[in-house]
Amino acid sequence: MKLSLNAPCPCGSGSKYKKCCYRYHKGASAPDALTLMKSRYSAYAVGNADYIIKTTHPDNSDYTEDILSWRASIREFSDHTVFEGLRILAYDTGEEVAFVTFEARLSSGLLKEKSHFLKVSGRWLYVDGEVAFDGGE
Repeated sequence: MKLSLNAPCPCGSGSKYKKCCYRYHKGASAPDALTLMKSRYSAYAVGNADYIIKTTHPDNSDYTEDILSWRASIREFSDHTVFEGLRILAYDTGEEVAFVTFEARLSSGLLKEKSHFLKVSGRWLYVDGEVAFDGGE
């Protein structure tokens, strides 16, 4: 989805996209796992597959060297999903390990996940998550 830089950021911060997650999508490092999680949600919402790939830890089950098919898979998901909102339920962080529990309202239902992040060489990366999905009515 193409999103105006002046539109509200998909992460729900209330800020404009250009003043919020866009800076991370353009290369700035997220200062903490919570910011990374929110910026990844926004990346899915705007179809920025490269950001998702760049911020995924190699131990993640989706991680693959076949970047073209991985990128296509992410874009397919983003193109066929409406990202309706994000709610942070819990945030537990240490210096190199963090967990963010959130609910994402998607057109396909409610996704609840406890995400696991690791800090590697000064950058936070998404490792994996415990997912509960409610496919709606």
